[in-house]
Amino acid sequence: MNDALLIRIAEALERLAPPPPVPADLQAAPAYVWDGQTIRAVEAFAPVDYALLTGIDAQKGALLANTRRLAAGHAAHDVLLWGARGTGKSAAVAAVVGRLQKEGENIALMQCAIDELATLPALFSLLRSTSRPFVLFLDDLGFDDQGTGDARALRSLLQGGTAARPTNVRLYVTSNRRHIVPRHLAEQDDPINPRDVVDDKMALSDRFGLSLGFHAIDQDAYVAIVEGYAATLGLTVDRLEAIQWATQRGSRSGRVAWQYVVELAGRNGLAI
Repeated sequence: MNDALLIRIAEALERLAPPPPVPADLQAAPAYVWDGQTIRAVEAFAPVDYALLTGIDAQKGALLANTRRLAAGHAAHDVLLWGARGTGKSAAVAAVVGRLQKEGENIALMQCAIDELATLPALFSLLRSTSRPFVLFLDDLGFDDQGTGDARALRSLLQGGTAARPTNVRLYVTSNRRHIVPRHLAEQDDPINPRDVVDDKMALSDRFGLSLGFHAIDQDAYVAIVEGYAATLGLTVDRLEAIQWATQRGSRSGRVAWQYVVELAGRNGLAI
């Protein structure tokens, strides 16, 4: 076998098994995404202005205080943000990080998809190489009937051990349910209820030092949110039309309020 043939074989093997991607510079970007194999930088990180999030002042205050401690290198909690869809859970996480970055804090957001939970130990190994504080964001966490193993794995990452998250990392998790259990398990009264599954997932909820509830808002709060968003764009709000917009969608929330303001801005020829 000649040298030329060996080179061709080596090149073919490299194409079949390329080297692992190089992770992004952990000091360079305001936000990142973990895809299960590597860290990618998010250069266009543009969260909602912290001040614009209204109707959730208590939740914002607690989240900001905890994140400020993390940014300063002090003791801070892992956080569970739970409640109805569209009430500002995800927006609050990004907005708090953005607020601290504007204040000059060297903190960053790291988002990980829920289906990549099994790869978190590998991510933690990479994050141990830096002292920069990170909010690890897991959005819309929930487990199906077969999710007990995932719940236990995440619980072990929170409670300590060799695979636990580094001291410069805290998990901020959003869920539609406080105890992160499937709705039919949470509501059934069957005496043959699979309690082991429920207990595992409720034990996971207990691992979060800070649990913040986000609840449905009333009509006045909804209109106030609409008016707050609109004011930043110099738009005038028709209160009745804003209410009708929410009624047609069967929901009053910060998300619906923003969607109405996008509609209003579009009508007025504005870009957002």
